[in-house]
Amino acid sequence: MNRIVLGAIIALALVGLGAFWWQGRAQIEQGAPPPQPVEAPAAEAEIPASDAGDAVGPAPPAATELTKEQRRFFRYDRNRDWRITRTEMLSTRSNGFRKLDKDGNNLLDFEEWAVATVEKFEGADADGDNQLTPAEFAATAPKPTRKTRCAC
Repeated sequence: MNRIVLGAIIALALVGLGAFWWQGRAQIEQGAPPPQPVEAPAAEAEIPASDAGDAVGPAPPAATELTKEQRRFFRYDRNRDWRITRTEMLSTRSNGFRKLDKDGNNLLDFEEWAVATVEKFEGADADGDNQLTPAEFAATAPKPTRKTRCAC
């Protein structure tokens, strides 16, 4: 019972305090001087013209050609800090998810997929800091497929 009475008193005190604050703010704004009138620009004033003449701006930045491995690295490194975190690695592995479906029924538990991806990540993380450097990431590159020659 005491808690209810105490809560009601505190609520009334806060409402009263808010009302006084509202009134004080309204009186300050009512007593403020009116805004200064803005003068319209003269119609006779001309708009200044600018002539660049022979001025030459800075050259546009040159695009550097990335190697195949750098492009592959940046597909995973979303924040471009030259480190691939475990979260970045797992977020782009939807095609790998499809490849892990061993029985071909299009059903695969996330845990099964995550275990295989985490094992791949930990196998590539040589120094064990939970981040892949570009050199460590290069170890995760898929092996090239051998093309068979036609035995005609």
